[in-house]
Order: sequence, then structure tokens, then C-alpha cells
Amino acid sequence: MKRASNRLRLVLALSIASLAFACAHSGQPVQLVREGSVIHVRIGGRPFTTYYFGPEAPKPYLHPLRSAAGTVVTRGFPMRTDIPGESTDHPHQRAMFYAHGDINGIDFWGEAQSTKAQETANGVYYPGKDLPNGRTVFVSLQMMQGGPEVGQVKALFHLIGPDGNLMGDEVQAYVFRGDANTRSIDCEFTIQAHDQALKLGDTKEGTFAIRLVKGLETPAVHMLNSEGGTDEQGIWGKRARWVDYSGTVESEQLGIAVFDNPRNPKYPTYWHARGYGLLAANPFGEHDFCNDKNRDGSLTIPPRQNLTFRYRVLIHHGDARQAEIAKAYVQYLKSRE
Repeated sequence: MKRASNRLRLVLALSIASLAFACAHSGQPVQLVREGSVIHVRIGGRPFTTYYFGPEAPKPYLHPLRSAAGTVVTRGFPMRTDIPGESTDHPHQRAMFYAHGDINGIDFWGEAQSTKAQETANGVYYPGKDLPNGRTVFVSLQMMQGGPEVGQVKALFHLIGPDGNLMGDEVQAYVFRGDANTRSIDCEFTIQAHDQALKLGDTKEGTFAIRLVKGLETPAVHMLNSEGGTDEQGIWGKRARWVDYSGTVESEQLGIAVFDNPRNPKYPTYWHARGYGLLAANPFGEHDFCNDKNRDGSLTIPPRQNLTFRYRVLIHHGDARQAEIAKAYVQYLKSRE
């Protein structure tokens, strides 16, 4: 009788543990609310991020990104200028955005000609290219839908040159998810050529980027990629399937990873990953990354054709090992996002 009672206790304990695990990893409801040219994203009833696509900025962006606990992981500048001690370099590096620094000789990454001071971070000068700037201009919202476990947004933009002429289109699509421990965004960016071809030039100034808070900058941050590379020296300009930054922000130990998708051109991508808080996937910057003047990593989209890039952003508790980012990447591959 005693043995049976012990077995019952064990079964109940395992059932409770399994239920707790399932609850911790079950998806939470995603709510999307539009107010003019912004969309607020709430997961599990808590603010997660806001999508800005109005004319106040030369390109759309998401700001800020938060962990499941509500900790902000992205830099506030230039959207906010009231955060003490925050870096103010590279004002074009908004919290999370997609843009490239050379499309037919037009810069959609930068937002204006930067000064040397603006391109200096932590005492190091990071010069960019001097190209005329374009704008990514909102056209229409093609989808906005919340749900019990998933929220989706899809928007169409025009790529407008400095002369005001239409160069092509860009479609941005996001899928938002979250549970008790994580937040994720599946991102899809499609560049569409019109009557003229679009050449995505070979430059380090791009492409899918996140600018992180001070707690995820050197020397506090731990940078790791899928190949075991660490810190800027082991990750910048290297090819990898994913990159993770982790550290302590507002007393929470957390991290943020970006996953490259095998369907992307030139997979696995190169990374424009900097210790000053820039985490960017860029498959185009071979000339810079390899320090080889003879390399040309550009890609050309023929007229009336398109090119699509896909990534996942995962915000997690703990560091990459504790969050089992390698396993999470395998699950991402199985999900076929």
C-alpha cells in the first residue's frame, strides 16, 4: 500500500511538472493595435514592441524590443534622447530595421551624411560610404491580425531615390510570438524590382539590424555565433547560422539571437556585428569583411523579379547556453518559417 502511495505521488509530481513546463512554453495571445502610422504589439497582455512606418523617419523600424519580463533590450536613441548614459553614435541605427547601404548607388541604410563624431563609438571610428540617401516610403498595410498565439503584420513600401523617382518596392512581413520565457519575431523582407534592375551593392553598411542597449555592449556583453566564434573579432565579417548577444540588463540576465534562414541567398550570412551594440546580418559586404578589393558580394535583381530574405529574432532569459540557442535554431529549421 505504501509503495502504491509513493507511485501515486511520483505520477502526480511528474504530471504537475509536465503541466508547468507546458504552461511555460505555451504561446500567449498577441494583440495588435494600430494608431495612425504605428502598430503596437502586446503579448500576454504586456507591451512588446511598436512598428513605426510613418513619414517621420526615412525607413520603417520597430522600437523598443522587450524581453518576456518586460526589460527593454534595444537602444532608445535617436527616438528618445532622455536616457542617461546612452550612446548617441550612428543615429541611423534605429532599434530594429531592414535597409541596405547601396541599392543602385543609393543609400537606404544611412539617413543623412554622418559626421566623424557620429560614426565614432567607444572611441573607435567606423566610417561609412558617402552615397546619396533614399527613403523607404509606406504605401499600404496588407495584413494586421492578432490571435491566441500569433500576430502578423505585412506592409508594402516604395523605395524612393533622392530625385523622388520610384526605384522598386519592399514588402516587410512580421510574425510575433511569445511565451512565459521568450519573445520571437519571424521577419521576411522582399525586394521587388520594377522596370529597372536593382543591384544590391557590396558594402558592410547593412542589412537586417538591431541596435542594443548599453548592457549588451562591450565589455559587458558576451557575443557568440553558431561556429563558436566570440566577441567582435571572432564574429564580425564571419559567416554563421546565428549570432547571440547576452548580458545583464536592469538586473535581468538575458540575451537576443538572430537566426539566418537556409533559404536566404548566400546562406550562411556574413555578420556586421559590433561590440558597441550593433547586431546585423549582411550577406553583401564581402569586400569589407574579407578585406579583399577583388571580391564583389553584390546581387542583382532583374527587372520585374524579386529577392526575399528571412530571419528570426529570439529574445530569451539567460545566456546562449542556458537558453539552448543551438537547439532553438534546429527547431527554427523544422518550423520552415
